[in-house]
Amino acid sequence: MRVLFFGTPEFAVPSLMALLGEGFDVVGVVTRPDQPTGRHRSKASPSSVKIAALAEEIPVLQPDRPSADEFLAEVAGLAPDISAVVAYGHILPERLLSVPRLGSVNVHASLLPALRGAAPIQRAILNGFPETGVTIMQMDAGMDTGPILHQVTTPILSDETGGELSVRLAEMGAVALVEALTLMEETGLTPQPQDGAQATYAPKLTREEERIDWRSGGGAEAVARRIRAFDPTPGAWTECRGLAIKLFGARAAEGNGKPGEVLVAGELLRIACDGGSVEVSDVQPAGRARMSVKAFVNGRGVAKGDVLA
Repeated sequence: MRVLFFGTPEFAVPSLMALLGEGFDVVGVVTRPDQPTGRHRSKASPSSVKIAALAEEIPVLQPDRPSADEFLAEVAGLAPDISAVVAYGHILPERLLSVPRLGSVNVHASLLPALRGAAPIQRAILNGFPETGVTIMQMDAGMDTGPILHQVTTPILSDETGGELSVRLAEMGAVALVEALTLMEETGLTPQPQDGAQATYAPKLTREEERIDWRSGGGAEAVARRIRAFDPTPGAWTECRGLAIKLFGARAAEGNGKPGEVLVAGELLRIACDGGSVEVSDVQPAGRARMSVKAFVNGRGVAKGDVLA
């Protein structure tokens, strides 16, 4: 089977490597254009998928617009049997999805129709879901609305961060993609339509959502989930002495006080919220690297009695 692979971040790399490892003929990789980085934005930063593809000597395509006629002609020239899309970051037009003879499939990090959209991993933790998983779906013109080909379920661990869950789901998605394409090639798969009435959504995260509300009615567990969901990126933040600070390594704890009040400042920070308290192990002050709470306390960045806002 000739596969055209679409992907950009580190999350997509395991799927690409799994296809290669199982002997699929990856005829090309489509990823975003290199991004300017550095103080003067003078350096070009390739995506994780591009780096992996070049290491395997796979042709790389980097269109500014995947809907452009020239790009569609280039894809048609590769004659793929199927396109596999994993966290590419663009909505693909229907005429591109239909170029391969078997159409296009997507690896989505939720149990569709739950959590359609851009941030299913973080929102699964944020919403307190006991489980999540990976869906391989046949793509259509909608946003994560296509029929389901294959699903794999996994529990969300009680202390799992967004980053840890992302790594697990990336590996699960790679295996699920290989399984689905193998079945399509050997025996066929019967697509199962999604029940749109059961659909929920996981829109892109906003800066305000990432801010910790110590007065939230959800209590300590909800605050701890918010910090874990956004760990390590983009990072849940609050204000300490008037400056933004990100918090990591959270768990609910005992203790009461004014919402946002620092109850303990030592090896850990214990911070009161509306219903219990939350302990965190690491912080990242604005403009600085992530560090242990102990280092931050020793540097007099925070002390018992401070109130985070």
